[in-house]
Amino acid sequence: MNSARYDLVVLGGGPAGYVAAIRAVQLGLKVACIDENARFGGTCLRVGCIPSKALLESTHLYEDAKHRFADHGVKVSGLEFDLQVMMQRKEKIVDTLTGGIDILFKQRGVTPYRGRGKFRDSNTIDVTGIAGAEGVTSVQGERFLVCAGSRPASLPTVEEDGDRIGNSTTALSFPDVPQRLVVIGGGYIGLELGSVWNRLGSEVIVLEALDRILPGLDSELAQLAHRTFKKQGIEFRTKTMVASARRDGEGCIVEIRDGEAIKCDRVLLATGRVPTTANMGLDVIGVPTDNRGFIAVNEDFQTQVKHVYAAGDCIGGAMLAHKAMEEGIVCVERMAGISSHMNYDVIPAIIYTHPEIASVGKTEDQLREQGIEYRKGVCPFGANGRARTLGETDGRVKILADRKTDRVLGVHIIGARAGDLIAEAATAMEFGASSEDIARTCHAHPTMAEAMHEAALAVDDRAIHTA
Repeated sequence: MNSARYDLVVLGGGPAGYVAAIRAVQLGLKVACIDENARFGGTCLRVGCIPSKALLESTHLYEDAKHRFADHGVKVSGLEFDLQVMMQRKEKIVDTLTGGIDILFKQRGVTPYRGRGKFRDSNTIDVTGIAGAEGVTSVQGERFLVCAGSRPASLPTVEEDGDRIGNSTTALSFPDVPQRLVVIGGGYIGLELGSVWNRLGSEVIVLEALDRILPGLDSELAQLAHRTFKKQGIEFRTKTMVASARRDGEGCIVEIRDGEAIKCDRVLLATGRVPTTANMGLDVIGVPTDNRGFIAVNEDFQTQVKHVYAAGDCIGGAMLAHKAMEEGIVCVERMAGISSHMNYDVIPAIIYTHPEIASVGKTEDQLREQGIEYRKGVCPFGANGRARTLGETDGRVKILADRKTDRVLGVHIIGARAGDLIAEAATAMEFGASSEDIARTCHAHPTMAEAMHEAALAVDDRAIHTA
């Protein structure tokens, strides 16, 4: 059995894990990172954020060419798409970014282990499946950081076969465009991938058990999104419970509770994500998980075993790559005695549909439920000059500020480039800014960011370009 010892062993090479490993080396630690996949980067880089955004961008350009180029005086004839080229472009981006982690590890001095890691005891992880290594490689450490990540949630009544019925990973690599695609779940994953295939010609039907899509999102923005996506051709059926889904020859049948069955070509199950903490030996070393598989940690990300830490999706909260990255950094900095912190009240979230949807902080629904008095400022993109030149006038920026202190409590955006615009809001809120602070900051003209400025002015009823 081969053996090596490190100051820190990171179990999991996704956003929390690989970022934590690199930061730990910067802080002077000898670090190893273990991941069971052939490529580091986790779900995000391999089969999540990056490949889905690649397909969203490709299909958005195709959609623009079909419906919007003519508005700019650009005439297109004989337009068609090549699905294989789209997929190849997606894979090239994934290969480049995951390969970049290998380069970073080599440059920074992180030792990579590609294999399945499992605790043998509280000081040792056994790694199996390493190419070229016989038997088990033993990796010992002074400290351990578990970054197990998450996987798509399943339903016992949905018979996934990884082909006709599958999860988000399956939907990233359909070999052809399904004539009819049923999406189970009206959250961001279902809407992003539903948008991809809708743009390429699929009849997309989204089934959501709740009475609205995008649960957790500001309800006003969710309603606007619902109307917009419906105009794009996506069909929504809310308050719809799926009884079962199964393959039927070269198609599928989705049974609806108290409703008529739906026949389709493919089914995408998009009902959230669950942690992948099973079979890692956590029970062997005395690190418990709850009934959903999440690991409990303190503010220093320590588990009940003090030299074993955890971060990212496997500890719960928002299952977002940037949240996981930040936790990985804060965790190892606290190990090094740096007074780093996580502000969970200021974690932006983005949905990469068209229009994009971005938010940070409290929603109006939450403020009303908590009895917090607030003022609201709104700027529609139709009043923004840059949006007019782009032909992107749908959507708005909404700023929510405390009625007494004017401190910004939440910002919610639906519209083009919302994912980029939300960064200003997150920065402002991190530093405790008021809407007045944003309003008094000179914003370049003409830019989409001016909508943030105008919304801040509107909080105090002194908007210039909107009534």
